[in-house]
Amino acid sequence: MIQSVILSFFAGVFGANAFPHFVKGITKEPFPTPFGPSPVINFLAGWVMFIIAGILGYWAHIGENPTGAIISIAIGVLLMGIFHSWIGAFGRKV
Repeated sequence: MIQSVILSFFAGVFGANAFPHFVKGITKEPFPTPFGPSPVINFLAGWVMFIIAGILGYWAHIGENPTGAIISIAIGVLLMGIFHSWIGAFGRKV
């Protein structure tokens, strides 16, 4: 159960973090990453993070503990959303 909760949490974190990078990449808009703000780099970063989220979800065996896994995914998505909307990866922009 603990493994399922932890892996599900990180699946939520990676999935939520993948979304802005993927969207900025496919819309050809720059967005900061450690590797540069290029849309192609953002698309690839988002795509890789979606793959990682899927693998973590698979390893979590979500079907064996659906309630705990879904709550953990939701918390991971919530925390990553708060991070991006509040501080962001490279500090607060005013």
